[in-house]
Amino acid sequence: MTTFAVENPSTGESEDSFTRIDDADRDAILDRATAAQREWRTTTLEERAQILRRTAEIYREREDELAALIGREMGKLRRQAVGELGTVAKIYEWYADHAHDVMADRELPAEGSLRTFVRKDPLGVVVGIMPWNYPYYQVARWAAPNLLVGNALVLKHASICPLSSQACEDILVEAGLPEGVFQNIYAAGSQMDAFIADKRVAAVSLTGSEDAGAAVAKTAGEHYKKSLLELGGNDPFVVLDDHNLDQVLRRYVGARMSNAGQSCTAPKRLIVLDEFYDRALEYLTDKIGGLTVGPWDDESAKVGPLSSISARDEIVERIEDAAQNGDATVVVGGRALDRDGAYMEPALLTDVDPRADIGRNEIFGPVALLYRAADVEEAVAIANDTDYGLGSYVYSADLDLARDVASRMEAGMTWINEAGGGAPGQPFGGIGRSGYGRELGQWGVDEFANEHLFRVNEAP
Repeated sequence: MTTFAVENPSTGESEDSFTRIDDADRDAILDRATAAQREWRTTTLEERAQILRRTAEIYREREDELAALIGREMGKLRRQAVGELGTVAKIYEWYADHAHDVMADRELPAEGSLRTFVRKDPLGVVVGIMPWNYPYYQVARWAAPNLLVGNALVLKHASICPLSSQACEDILVEAGLPEGVFQNIYAAGSQMDAFIADKRVAAVSLTGSEDAGAAVAKTAGEHYKKSLLELGGNDPFVVLDDHNLDQVLRRYVGARMSNAGQSCTAPKRLIVLDEFYDRALEYLTDKIGGLTVGPWDDESAKVGPLSSISARDEIVERIEDAAQNGDATVVVGGRALDRDGAYMEPALLTDVDPRADIGRNEIFGPVALLYRAADVEEAVAIANDTDYGLGSYVYSADLDLARDVASRMEAGMTWINEAGGGAPGQPFGGIGRSGYGRELGQWGVDEFANEHLFRVNEAP
């Protein structure tokens, strides 16, 4: 067995330690999940919905304690952690409220039968490989619909989140979920290939890096398993006019810098028209340069630490390389702060080469990229010049123009005149290097359900 520890990014200090499973533990874990799922699938929809509703209540009741866990683990500012927990509660509550709607049989034309319909049956045991940036939200997005369908779940969370991942299991059990239906395991990424390949596992959902996604998809495909991947993005934020420009830019800064910039759907690339580019540059230089950086429990901080010192160092190095190679101009920030912990100065980059690493690949940190476009056509071209396709944002006082531009965004999701949108009943997911599949709402149920066809006729 190997051990690992919580490395508090606010202090740089090592805290609680944990032990990873041995490969030999896999059989017991999957046997337990398989047996539990056989029982769980026989429970009524009302029972499942009641457990999900109680889960939402517990998340609300324990928000201060739960916020502190992820503050210690990955540095999320307290108020942002509380916001995440509120979203988690809404997800579990939504599935409780809409259980009968999303699980209802779908009646089809009889076409020669007395009755033809499709029923949603569980697949079995579903593995979830989850990231550290939204430790509770990412799990809820995967767990709530799967539990409602009747699947059993095995969670392999990011190694930096052992406290919050165990809390996810404990809360569900406290809410009434039978033991074994949801299991949190401390495993290395290298151990998950064998889990996915195991015949007792029916499907896998991963939110994480592209390399991890490619490995999971390969193994799942080789063993005929359903997979869902969410792999990040390089989301554009297109501003088509200068209507209330300061307010629009304030929203961009807030969305980009939230969670220290460590959000898949954060708008990374701000694209503005040439006619108001200078005003945007002046505003952003002042705002981003004035953001206060502090630990997770500092109520005055606007930006917390990154998830780890190594993550911070990687971003700082990429910015330095871009500046030295002429791939971008660093207007403000971008350096590591000389203090204990994983802190860096929030940065603003301009003159970004869209073909270089800094413009082409996702920057998972507090770094804003500002682009200028001569007109709307060029703005659309810049926005779509990416291999990712998760989210996109369009701002304009002219709603007809905004809708037209939004319809041309090559992404899984587009928000018009809002930042950080979305709701539990709406689909979440992307295209291209951002992955495939959809979570939340009806789509989250359908991803890992057996759409079971029934045709009914009289006996011959």
